[in-house]
Amino acid sequence: MPTSNDFRRGMVIDVDGTLCQIVEFQHVKPGKGAAFVRSRLKEVLSGKVLDRTWRAGEKVTEVRVEHRVWELLYRTDLAWVVMNPDTYEQIHLDNDMVGDAAYYLKDNSEVKIAFVDDRPIMVEPPDTVVLRVVETDPGLKGDTASGGSKPALLETGLRVQVPLFVQEEDIIRVDTRNNSYLERVNS
Repeated sequence: MPTSNDFRRGMVIDVDGTLCQIVEFQHVKPGKGAAFVRSRLKEVLSGKVLDRTWRAGEKVTEVRVEHRVWELLYRTDLAWVVMNPDTYEQIHLDNDMVGDAAYYLKDNSEVKIAFVDDRPIMVEPPDTVVLRVVETDPGLKGDTASGGSKPALLETGLRVQVPLFVQEEDIIRVDTRNNSYLERVNS
C-alpha cells in the first residue's frame, strides 16, 4: 500500500470514498516537529479542488486507473459519443466527465479515457492538438514571427494567443498543457 511519500502528479487515490487525482504536492520538513506532505487534489467526478495535508508516511489507497484510446464519433448537446476501435462498442460520456478536454477534441479524433473497474471516470487530452483558426484579426504587411501576438478563436471554441502572421483558416498546433501556440502547420 503506497504512502504519502510515494505521491506523484496524476496519481489517483481514494480519499474518504471519493476518487481524487493529485494535482500537486510538496514534502515539508520543518525544523521542529514531524515532516508532512501538502497536497492539492482534484475530485475526479465533480472537478472540485481540495487542499489536504498528510503526515509523512501516512498510508493512502491508490486506485488502479486504466487508460484506453477510443475514437470520438460525435457530440450532442448532452453527451459525447465515443467508440472502442477494436470492438466497436459505443458509450456516452457526459459533458462534466469531458470537462476542459472539450476544447481540444474534434469529431473522428482519438481520445484517451481513464477507466476504473471498466467505468469511465475522465477524459485526458493529448499533449498537442492541431486545430483550425476560425476567427482572428487580420495581420498587417510586414508582420514577422518575432512580432507581437493577437487572440484567435479556434474551431473547438478555444481562445489562444497567436503570432501576428497567423490568419483565419490557418491550421495551427496548440500545446494543451498551457494553451499556447506552438507552430503553424500549413500556410
